[in-house]
Amino acid sequence: MQPERDKPERGLEQHVRRGMQVRIVARPSHRELFITGAPDAGKSAEAVWREVADVLRDRHARIVSLDVFGDSPGGDEMRLLSEAFGGISCPVTRIEGGSPAARGVGGVQVWAVTRVPVEPLELDGRIVGSVFEDDHARYCRLSGLAPADSTRPREQQARDVFEQMEATLRNAGMDFSDVLRTWFFNDAILSWYPDFNRVRDAFFRQQRAYDGVLPASTGVGARNAFGAALIGGLLAVRGKSDEVRAVAIPSPLQQPAMDYGSSFSRAVELVLPDCRQLFVSGTASIAANGETACVGDVDAQITLTMDVVEAILESRGMGWTHVTRAVAYFKRADDVPAFRRCCADRAVGSLPVVCAQSTICRDELLFELEVDAVAMS
Repeated sequence: MQPERDKPERGLEQHVRRGMQVRIVARPSHRELFITGAPDAGKSAEAVWREVADVLRDRHARIVSLDVFGDSPGGDEMRLLSEAFGGISCPVTRIEGGSPAARGVGGVQVWAVTRVPVEPLELDGRIVGSVFEDDHARYCRLSGLAPADSTRPREQQARDVFEQMEATLRNAGMDFSDVLRTWFFNDAILSWYPDFNRVRDAFFRQQRAYDGVLPASTGVGARNAFGAALIGGLLAVRGKSDEVRAVAIPSPLQQPAMDYGSSFSRAVELVLPDCRQLFVSGTASIAANGETACVGDVDAQITLTMDVVEAILESRGMGWTHVTRAVAYFKRADDVPAFRRCCADRAVGSLPVVCAQSTICRDELLFELEVDAVAMS
């Protein structure tokens, strides 16, 4: 019998439609849809996009963010996306790496809402964000932020992305203290990750981020369509009352990332009057002492990573069925079946996950997993 925390709960719907995983969070003022679609050997990326668009139209949902993983299926990807979704008025993250049909990696994830308006945010004439609000808070999602000049040194490009984050948040009536989660996709990450961390640390000191809750974060290596050193994104929430708060959540099985020089929280929980939303950082096979564990053994690295994420979920009274979206990052696309086996062994058969081929921030790390989860109040 499943533990009580692993049973789907009232207010959180789970659907499988045409191979897609759809999670719907029923909130008093609106519904939030989290859709994960991945092509298989018999389906193209464009076909998946069209099917996701059909779900959105059926629900009369407005897209907040659109994340696309995997190499372009050919031609102008943004044109094909626009045709599939009937136009693009939301921020798009495009992460290259891996051929979806042939290698089991790639896919699309959409966050959408119903019954509330979504306002696009522009920077230099390009849509980079979305804003919506309900009775409790104002929500801002930024995606695909790229440096203005990809020929500059990488550290300067990173600084530019952070400054764009700050400027766009300010245009949305927020600041960096509202940020709960960040994403960074760094090209050739292993050759400059310490430099990136120094830029992030300096920006965080300037923003006084260490005085509050450090965001949860993912930082992996991946190419981008801009040919830039990195692209970035974030989620920010500004509450309308003291009932809304963000809390840093420690990992029961790992030390704080700050202990070895990375400025992020293992997880952050957003507490709202009607639900709790948990954002678990990109998590890899790192032992309690901060060292890489299970070097060279992908099955053991995946198992430890799943143990760590599961322990964080359990610490908040949640389980795998509370997960609304997940991304699994693989250094080698051939290791995807090992992850599928691990999920099957744990009876996690319907995890809403996209598998992406990416370099992890340490050369000996083969796998990383990020998840978001929701528990209704």
